[in-house]
Amino acid sequence: MLEALLSTIGAYKVYEKWLWLQVKNYAKPEHIAIILDGNRRWASERALNPWFGHEKGAEKVEQLLDWCQKLDVKSITLYAFSTENFRRSREEVEEIMHIAEEEFRQILTDERIHENKIRVKVIGRVGLLPESLQQLIMDVEKATQDYDEHFLNIAFAYGGRAEIVDAARKIAEKVHKGKLKAQDIDEATFEQYLYTSHMPKQDPDLIIRTSGEERLSGFLLWQSAYSELFFLDVYWPNFRFIDLLRAVRTFQRRKRRFGR
Repeated sequence: MLEALLSTIGAYKVYEKWLWLQVKNYAKPEHIAIILDGNRRWASERALNPWFGHEKGAEKVEQLLDWCQKLDVKSITLYAFSTENFRRSREEVEEIMHIAEEEFRQILTDERIHENKIRVKVIGRVGLLPESLQQLIMDVEKATQDYDEHFLNIAFAYGGRAEIVDAARKIAEKVHKGKLKAQDIDEATFEQYLYTSHMPKQDPDLIIRTSGEERLSGFLLWQSAYSELFFLDVYWPNFRFIDLLRAVRTFQRRKRRFGR
């Protein structure tokens, strides 16, 4: 009720403009990662089936792309579906896969993706996904593989521990085949085998989690070592440009030490 009233009288627009004036002339995070949390709870509060929340959340991602372009954010990594999420009911998982297929079809013809030269990549164990979705992902990645001005990573069938295990397995195979010496393995070498190795800057400057939960839930375990964290008590479908601006303003006010 209060939110609707404030929106009606234009208070949010005034606040949004004020926040924009505060952040626009200062350094923006180059790489923002977001844990898209709260879709099911958003739907539950409205007595709706969970997939209505997932649909609303997918729509919000489309808005997010415009907001990040306005802020000149080079890279975005979105945590959309974890390996643990496969444990949900078959009906819900199937609906999520259906929504994902629709979104990837839209990406193929989305003018913003091609005009802004956004490379789109799915990070995670893609082989766990339905074959039709895997094919769409391959089509999207192939269509954008030569872009390097912006990056959009979608963490789908993703787990932070799984990523590290997969990287370690690839390195072990190289050592076994004599293509890599164990004594030559360092952090830089390891990063070459992470899901995000295609990016010029793998580590997020800022990680945002919606829904009020204050944990990373395995998201980008390696890459998040020095990321600034911002936890927001708003369900993902309710996320607004105001919330993104607040997170960026908080990032700008922090002094990053990187262990120094």
